Amino acid sequence: MSITSSPPGQAARPPWPRRLTPVPRLGSEWIDIAIALICFAAMTGPILTGWISGIGSTPAIAAFGAAAVAPLLVRRRLPLTALVVVSAVLCLAAIAGVRFTPWVSNAGPALAVAVFTLADRRPRRESLLATGLALVALCVTAQIAVDLHTDQEQNFVQLPIAAAAWLLGDMTRTRREYRRSLAEQQRRRAAEEERRIRAEERLRVSRDVHDLISHTLSMVAVRSGVARLVIDEQPEEARRALSAIETASRSALTDLRAVLAQIRESAPPDEPSEPGLAEIDGLVDRLRHSGLVVEYHSVGAALDYPALLQTTVYRIVQEALTNVVKHARTDRARVEIRHSPHELIAAITDDGPTGLAEQSTGIETSGSGLGVAGMRERVSLFGGRLDAGPRPEGGFAVTASFPIDREHHA
Repeated sequence: MSITSSPPGQAARPPWPRRLTPVPRLGSEWIDIAIALICFAAMTGPILTGWISGIGSTPAIAAFGAAAVAPLLVRRRLPLTALVVVSAVLCLAAIAGVRFTPWVSNAGPALAVAVFTLADRRPRRESLLATGLALVALCVTAQIAVDLHTDQEQNFVQLPIAAAAWLLGDMTRTRREYRRSLAEQQRRRAAEEERRIRAEERLRVSRDVHDLISHTLSMVAVRSGVARLVIDEQPEEARRALSAIETASRSALTDLRAVLAQIRESAPPDEPSEPGLAEIDGLVDRLRHSGLVVEYHSVGAALDYPALLQTTVYRIVQEALTNVVKHARTDRARVEIRHSPHELIAAITDDGPTGLAEQSTGIETSGSGLGVAGMRERVSLFGGRLDAGPRPEGGFAVTASFPIDREHHA
């Protein structure tokens, strides 16, 4: 087996043959060439072949016929120039007395194509003005040609031809601009919708992270304070407090990972990614192990609530109990979920000391200030109502009510 190497300074050639250069696709230039050739063959070709008689010498007929269609080759890039040149050729042919088309006044598609392109490519005022000036020039030239060549007929057939071509071109341009405007509006609406979705997602994640971190850190703060106070005299109680801190921290870490996973990709449809009403029992049990005595009652028969509504109720209960731990100066709370045909109510109360002014405002001003505000935002999504304030008999109460459409949850 022999191996050949390339000469120094030259790159090695690949062992496979080079691909052939692809044949260019049929573009606008080829279309314009085809249009020009068709116009020349249809209008001037029959005269040059002797099928139809024209006026003038054969070279003159061929020259004027070619000059009339030549501007169509650049009509897309220079629409105004194309119309001016076509009009000038028609004027010169009339004055010279050369008829290079079978029709009177050299009527043919060249002028129509030029006018259509100008109306399609340029603004309406510009195309209308240019077309009008071209028609005026052709009309004046026709009057001059009548005096110069009395044996030839002249008419103004270019007027209806140019008018129809301009209307069609202007209609095409208007339709294209309308579609472009619709596409731009759709693009803007899509961008606005994307920004709205992202903003709502950031707000949702912010609320979820706040609920998780605030709840867990409150439990950790309370239990670590207990452990610090009793570590010397009651080591068993300190161990239980540290164990509760470890359990709460691991649970919060798992929940936080679930929230972050939702940011990266959606959870499978059959895998619940958010807690619901059924998870309130577990939340209450964890708080009981952390030293808070919580009574939990569910009144009435639960309906088939949407998952988002169940998560909202769970988060409100979680946030309210967290505020009890942080602000209520008590170790007792009560959670009650009341189900009725037209309303779902979550009530969280505590029996903190009576007359503490700071208790009525602590939730709003302490910490990040996102507690009650976040709960209000969640409840407002369902058209519900949130009441949060001190109770006359002492303590604090949070009540969230959600209207239920029974027809959708029967």
